[in-house]
Amino acid sequence: MNIGYQGEAFSYSYRAVGELFPDAVASGYASFVEAFQALEDGEVERLVLPVENSTTGSVLPVLDRLPGNDDHGPISIIAEHLVDVRHALLGVPGTDLGDVKYVKSHPEALSQASTRLMELGLHPVLIHDTAGAVREVAVDGDPTVAALGPPEAAQPHGLEVLEADVIDREHNTTRFVVLAPGEPQVDPDDDKTTMVFATEHRPGALALALTELGLRGANLTRIESRPSGEAWSYHFFVDLVHDPGPAGLQHVIDPTPATLARLKVLGSYKSVR
Repeated sequence: MNIGYQGEAFSYSYRAVGELFPDAVASGYASFVEAFQALEDGEVERLVLPVENSTTGSVLPVLDRLPGNDDHGPISIIAEHLVDVRHALLGVPGTDLGDVKYVKSHPEALSQASTRLMELGLHPVLIHDTAGAVREVAVDGDPTVAALGPPEAAQPHGLEVLEADVIDREHNTTRFVVLAPGEPQVDPDDDKTTMVFATEHRPGALALALTELGLRGANLTRIESRPSGEAWSYHFFVDLVHDPGPAGLQHVIDPTPATLARLKVLGSYKSVR
């Protein structure tokens, strides 16, 4: 099986693919757009992408693409996976941490360690991928530049760990989802669903919809509003935990809550939390 992800080998996404699909071929893509395109075009059979982090919140470029592309067939979320993220500063062998002036990494990683990096007086340099930053530091060989990334990326690139556990919060965890082609299916043990909906434009519409979902037994674990594609119009991404199986989901969303203008299920899967 060929599994797509955004980034390079030894990135956190690469780690997630290995934990989920240890026997699969992992194919990295430079951007989220390219990764989605690979799944839509059939280059890969599954796609593993980050959707939120416990420190910095949602990964918006992924979230905004989840409703799908009308030019291609449907895609759906079939699983979720948690990765404990503990960054390290990686540098050229023999480098003293006090000599480092710049740190390269993905914007999300830099945000997750911004306080510590500021304490060290390091200037951030944005790169498309944590493992890509490690590779660049290794190739350039500049002792004034370090990479912030997975500690396991040091040895393959011939770098040293200058400082471990470079994070602002101990609970720094990234949630990944597995995407597959096709309409969402609900297996008997699936007890969590991601959906997107829009409400009617009247007072209290969102509050009434959430109340109705709660009264039907849904436990809301996340909600995020995003532009819907029309000026000043928004839709809401929500994660709901419910009774397992098709009947559990149907009880929550059928009939559609009265104040919702539209609702689309993006996928059901077994909760890992």
